[in-house]
Amino acid sequence: MSCKKITKRTINTIMGFLYEKKAHNIIGIDLRKVTDIADFFIICTAESDIHSKALCDNLEEFLEEKGLRPHHIEGRERAHWILMDYLDFVVHIFLPEERAFYSLERLWGDAPTWGMEDEAED
Repeated sequence: MSCKKITKRTINTIMGFLYEKKAHNIIGIDLRKVTDIADFFIICTAESDIHSKALCDNLEEFLEEKGLRPHHIEGRERAHWILMDYLDFVVHIFLPEERAFYSLERLWGDAPTWGMEDEAED
């Protein structure tokens, strides 16, 4: 893992990458003033377990090219909720049912959030 400090700009770059890979309902949560477990969460939804694994694999490769290696990754096997822990930030890739059930956005509702809009279906 690189020692460089993760900024909101870096988080936006990651969110943009996930958007390009067809993740849905992508949000960032700034946790810096609420907890010390991480500075940021990124939450997104995948269409299927195959899509979830592909998002994880592609994001891991993309970040490794930038010198960022995960501390650990959980949930890759089942792929209903993949947690990619980079210490300063954590990426959560959910299937729709799990995202609705765990509702991390509500849990961290006191923290500032921002998102990327999905393109409207024609």
